[in-house]
Amino acid sequence: MKIIVDSSCDLPLSYLEEHDVVVLPLRVIVDQTEYVDMYEISNEQIYAFINEGKRPQTSQVPLSKYVETFQRLAQAEESAIYLALSSELSGCFQAALLAKAQVVEDYPDFDLEIIDSRAASLGIGLLAREAVQMNEANTSKDQIVNHLHFMVEHLVSLFTVEDLNYLAQGGRLSKSGAFLGSLLNIHPLLEVIDGRLQAIDRFRGRKKVLNKIYERMANEASKVTEQTILIVHTNETELVAEIKDHIQETFHPKEVIAYPIGAVISAHTGMGTIGVFFMDQ
Repeated sequence: MKIIVDSSCDLPLSYLEEHDVVVLPLRVIVDQTEYVDMYEISNEQIYAFINEGKRPQTSQVPLSKYVETFQRLAQAEESAIYLALSSELSGCFQAALLAKAQVVEDYPDFDLEIIDSRAASLGIGLLAREAVQMNEANTSKDQIVNHLHFMVEHLVSLFTVEDLNYLAQGGRLSKSGAFLGSLLNIHPLLEVIDGRLQAIDRFRGRKKVLNKIYERMANEASKVTEQTILIVHTNETELVAEIKDHIQETFHPKEVIAYPIGAVISAHTGMGTIGVFFMDQ
């Protein structure tokens, strides 16, 4: 069986290739040039574009890519699970449904489960890592699917950003609020709720917003010692090392792993983005 993700999962391509995960890349557009995410543009390149003041745009995985990928799997008689970027943030989920319907006309036995992750970035990554581990342990497809649906309901995805103007340009915050927030060193706490990114609180200074994330983890992650905690960041290596140390020393999870944020998500959040992902169980 194959696990499928799109490139918004923010897991490194090296990890995905090592575990034979099928990747459906979104597109990133900078200065009218389109790049295939993960294959034609790197994290470092997108960070450089953003630091130059450019505003990258993104587009979903082309329908033709879904059809091509699903046809190949159907021809090989492979069953599969696709963890799609939240349907509230992109059309990837709907495009996958359309592609599956088209492929099933020719391959009626094609066994594909399409799951709306209602997540982004390492929220999807956390689900994908679990699916990979279960698949490699020869867990049945039905068990994996049921567990993934459980995880979707219990996933906590918390973000903070440095540049509030990026959120304003994306319609997440008023431009006047972004300007005032920048002046006052205001950092928002953002959460993916019902598949949408929502600003749920604001704090003066990054330390306070991180403390709120730790508080949420303490109150909600009742089985934290059994969990893998994921952290996404835009090359915030020193700060991320501090966050990892704090989580490990305070909560003693199974492991804490940090990955750089990918081109698609950073195009919408800008530099200075930190995200923490865990289960509320």
